[in-house]
Amino acid sequence: QVQLVESGGGLVQPGGSLRLSCAASGSIFPFNQMAWYRQAPGKERDLVAVMTLGGGTRYADSVKGRFTISRDNAKNTVSLQMNSLKPEDTSVYWCNALLGGRDYWGKGTLVTVSS
Repeated sequence: QVQLVESGGGLVQPGGSLRLSCAASGSIFPFNQMAWYRQAPGKERDLVAVMTLGGGTRYADSVKGRFTISRDNAKNTVSLQMNSLKPEDTSVYWCNALLGGRDYWGKGTLVTVSS
């Protein structure tokens, strides 16, 4: 059974940095793509960043130049380096992985950007 476990959330001041990590288990195959989503209170869940197995990336416009997604295909892990954080980045962040046409989700980790 595939499981995704996020870590690295917390409270950070505006302008600060955080690194989120996600470890996937239960699959001997690398995931077709791994991604990070987020959902702020009262808003829909949105894609933050995605990386394909081949290394292609895509970012939400709001995080371009500030966030960087990376993955280790051998270990089935994905990370999100978040720099220059803003209060509007405050959200629950979820790890997502796609394998064989099926989506898998972690339980989420809260990121709060506040002074």
